Amino acid sequence: MLEVSALRWTLTIGVILGLLALDLGLAAARPHVVKFREAVISSVLYIAVAVAFGLVFMAQVGGEFGAQYFAGYIVEKSLSIDNLFVFVIIMTTFAVPAIYQQKILIFGILLALIFRAIFIVLGATLLRLFSFMFLIFGLILVVTAVQLFRHRNVDTDVQDNPMVRLARRVLTVTPDYVGGRMFTRSGGDRAVTPLFIVLLAIGSTDLLFALDSIPAIFGITDEAYIVFTANAFALLGLRPLYFLVKGLLDKLVYLSTGLALILAFIGVKLVLHWGHGIDGRVPEISTNLSLTLIAIVLTVTTIASLIKVRLDPTAHAHPGSLTAKNPPGSELNN
Repeated sequence: MLEVSALRWTLTIGVILGLLALDLGLAAARPHVVKFREAVISSVLYIAVAVAFGLVFMAQVGGEFGAQYFAGYIVEKSLSIDNLFVFVIIMTTFAVPAIYQQKILIFGILLALIFRAIFIVLGATLLRLFSFMFLIFGLILVVTAVQLFRHRNVDTDVQDNPMVRLARRVLTVTPDYVGGRMFTRSGGDRAVTPLFIVLLAIGSTDLLFALDSIPAIFGITDEAYIVFTANAFALLGLRPLYFLVKGLLDKLVYLSTGLALILAFIGVKLVLHWGHGIDGRVPEISTNLSLTLIAIVLTVTTIASLIKVRLDPTAHAHPGSLTAKNPPGSELNN
C-alpha cells in the first residue's frame, strides 16, 4: 500500500491548482482565438510536466506504483480526448464564436475536475468498505464498452440532452451571444444566452465522462493518490489541447473502438481482481501488462485510423454514444 504523507498531498494539490490557475487564469484574462503554435507549445509543456511528475514519483516510490500512474494517465488522457471530441460537437452545434470558446472550456475543465474529485473520494470509500465494488465497477465498464462499441459510429445528439431541453423549456434564451455573457435581460425579463445552454451541455457531458473514467482508473490502481494525480494531470492542458486537436479528431475514425476495447479490458481486470480476492487461484492482470496492452491498442487505433482516412478521404470519426441507437447501416461504416 502506498503511504502518502499529508505534506505530499498538500504539495501535490498546491502544484496542480497552481498550474490550473495559471492556465485558466491567463485564458480568462486575455480572451483570444488560440493559434496552432500556441496550442502546440502549451500542450507539449503540460504533457512534459505530467511525464516529469511520473518519473520523479517512480524514482521515489518504485516501478510498480510508477507504472500504475503512467497507465492511469494514458487511460484518462485517452478518455479526455474523447471528451474533447464531444466538446467540439457541442461548440459546432451551437455555433459558439471562437473568441468565446476558451471561456466555455475554462468552466468545462473546472466542472470536470470537481466531478472527478467527488467520484474519486466516493469510489475510494466504496472500494475500501466493500470489496464487491471491484466486481460492480468491472461490470459497469464491460457494459459501457459494449454500448460504446455498438454505437461507435454515432455522434452525440446535443439537442436531445435532457439538461438542454429542460433549460429551453423553463428559461428565456436570447437568440445571440450578447457579448459572451451567460445572463442578461430580454424585454425587461431575466434571460440566459446560448453560452449558458452550451455550459449546461458540457457540464452534463463532464458528469457522464466522470462516471466512466473513475471506474476505469480504479481498474488500474486502487491508490487514491495515483487516481487523483493521473486524473488531474490528464485534465491539465485540455484547453490548449482542444484547439490543437479539434482539426485532427475527425481523422481518428477508430478512436471509439479503441476506447471500447480498453474499457472492456479494464473491466475484465477488475472482475479478475475481485475473483482473486475470493480465490487465490483466479489469475490477476499485472500493471505492466495493462500498460503494454493499452499502449498497443492506442497505437494500432491511431495508425489504423490514419490509414483508413488516407484510403477513404470521406471517412470521418464519431465520438460514439452510450445510449443512442445506431441508424440503419451505420454499423457498416468504418
